[in-house]
Amino acid sequence: MVTALVTGGTSGIGAAFARALAARGNDLVLVARSADRLEAMAAEIRATGRSVETISADLAVRDDVARVAARLEDAARPIDTLVNNAGFGVRALLSDADVSAHDTAMEVMCRTVLVLSGAAARAMSTRGSGTIVNVSSTAGFLAMGSYSAIKAWVTAFTESLAVELKGTGVGVTALCPGWVHTEFHERAGIRSSSIPNGMWLDSEYLVKACLRDVDKGRVISIPTLRYRLLMWMVRHAPRRAVRAVSGALSSRRRHPAAS
Repeated sequence: MVTALVTGGTSGIGAAFARALAARGNDLVLVARSADRLEAMAAEIRATGRSVETISADLAVRDDVARVAARLEDAARPIDTLVNNAGFGVRALLSDADVSAHDTAMEVMCRTVLVLSGAAARAMSTRGSGTIVNVSSTAGFLAMGSYSAIKAWVTAFTESLAVELKGTGVGVTALCPGWVHTEFHERAGIRSSSIPNGMWLDSEYLVKACLRDVDKGRVISIPTLRYRLLMWMVRHAPRRAVRAVSGALSSRRRHPAAS
């Protein structure tokens, strides 16, 4: 029996991971805040014949994160794959006097990724096998506020963890998607109508491409050739050009009231 733990596993990319991993024969541990959505997703996966455990947790609360970390390190019930997917958009300006939105974002998308990845790494390296997937973003290669800074950290952290775990049998991958059809933009209050249709990705396709990269041992997964080419250009472009593009994208994504 193999088991995967997915944070934010009730919608969007997290739900797509849950379905894809279940289809691969994994039992699941789903982590999210909403007990109702957890049970609905669990019922869907159980209908396919897989076992599902649910953990209702707010990953901005450190005690809740500690409970999930303890589950990852439970030797009697090993976790073979961890998907750190929980996250959200951040509209707050870097210069805002109120930094609470940034604090929450860093708790969920930086500290929680650090703590849960560490717990998984300790347990998996002891067994000599396992997989850790951290959902980052192509935004981390740009300069679009707090979210870009956080996702740049996630990617660098994942690469660093991969270096640290080399030779242990534990694979580590950062998934860096572009724009994906999920609830993400609506929840974040981000206007997405200006994004060209050709830049949107389907979450199911995205996850399948990521899992193929995981199987190949790739540390950075950027699904689709167009995004790989775009990110190659971003990495090699002058930083002033990257800042100019980032500024244009940021202004186009804001609602009129926020501009």
